[in-house]
Amino acid sequence: MTIDAPAKVNLVLRILGRRSDGFHEIETLMVPLALADEISVTVSEGSGVQLECDDPGVPVDASNLAARAAVVFAERTGRVFRTGIVLKKRIPTGAGLGGGSSDAASVLLALNRLLEAGLDAGALEAMAAELGSDVAFFIQRKAAWCRGRGELIEPVDDVPGLRLLMVKPPFPVPTVWAYKAWSACGGRGIAAAAETLELVNDFEPVVFEKYVLLAVMKDWLGRQEGVEAVMMSGSGSTLFAVLKGAADGIEERIRGEFGPQVWMCRTRTAGNG
Repeated sequence: MTIDAPAKVNLVLRILGRRSDGFHEIETLMVPLALADEISVTVSEGSGVQLECDDPGVPVDASNLAARAAVVFAERTGRVFRTGIVLKKRIPTGAGLGGGSSDAASVLLALNRLLEAGLDAGALEAMAAELGSDVAFFIQRKAAWCRGRGELIEPVDDVPGLRLLMVKPPFPVPTVWAYKAWSACGGRGIAAAAETLELVNDFEPVVFEKYVLLAVMKDWLGRQEGVEAVMMSGSGSTLFAVLKGAADGIEERIRGEFGPQVWMCRTRTAGNG
């Protein structure tokens, strides 16, 4: 079967402190996007995982979260099968958009259906939590408050639909580095308003101190006609601009200001799953 693996943005991301297990306690409002990778999953006799990807920068070995998801599914269900995965990347890597986590969750969803395992959302979320902190969010694919290290999911229905322009410079921001940098200073993010929402990201002060271009881009985007608010998603490096109008020609202006290597995509939130 073929399944979409949606990206996400963090409309709110608060870091509450470091936990005794080494992870960080967070509180974040995450919303899935129409922007999505495409994953085709097949099962056959045998064992193991074969992964193909159209992005040469994405690993296709056992380190890939999508491949690890197939292994975890087999181990937790006690089933023996061979998994084939073909991944078409549309979500940039190292972007703070959850592409790898969404790919992994989508493999779990596909295998559950293909093998008629009958696992409910709770069982799949528990499996997903073994793979990464935000993988569980992508099981239900609904706007949700995520707490703990990100694995405690509380879906919400009152998030307004937003039209977004995603903007990513040609470099990633390592998430592990971002958490370490935050722990060193314990900074708080700067809030911005969009619709009836307050947008905030506690990573912004520490990330902007090192990656100054992101601060410059956020300021510049916020001054453009048709842009209501700008925020960084996750640990970066993607900024998302909330559009309140057509914002005609903004992509051309971004390329003229910051160069042709900036990745851009217009999309929308898909908070109802």
